[in-house]
Amino acid sequence: MHAPRMKPRHRSAELQLRVILTLLLAVFVTGCRTSTPMPPADFSGGGWQVRQGQALWKPSASRPELAGELLFATRTNGDCFVQFDKIPFPLAVAQIKGDEWHIRFGTGKYAWRGRGEPPGRFVWFQLPRALASQPLAIHWKFESAGESWRLENGRTGESLEGSFTP
Repeated sequence: MHAPRMKPRHRSAELQLRVILTLLLAVFVTGCRTSTPMPPADFSGGGWQVRQGQALWKPSASRPELAGELLFATRTNGDCFVQFDKIPFPLAVAQIKGDEWHIRFGTGKYAWRGRGEPPGRFVWFQLPRALASQPLAIHWKFESAGESWRLENGRTGESLEGSFTP
């Protein structure tokens, strides 16, 4: 009787390696695709209303308030730009252009971008809605008196209050 002949295992291992490498390549090619960054805001074109002022931002109930300069710009087509600075450093920059949104904090270590409705958790995307008397995301409350205003998230304790210079 003949002993069963064993097939070399290296062919099977080689095939598995090829399959794994092909799958990894497919994941990296499709999964690592990021959207292109938005171009810097250019207010020289028509339709922009630009306001500047002072603001106090409290990122959460457990964090201290930060005072800074606020640049707020809206365009007739719905585009929006909000920048909060502690000169010379931008602390928060949020931008909506068409159906795209982008937000970054500090030097960009923390940044998000996407399409469609911006996330309701960021005060910087709620401010344009509040100032335009539009409905706010859940937990947000807006109050204004003259040129002064306050926007607060009752759940997180985040708040932004300020005023624009005439």
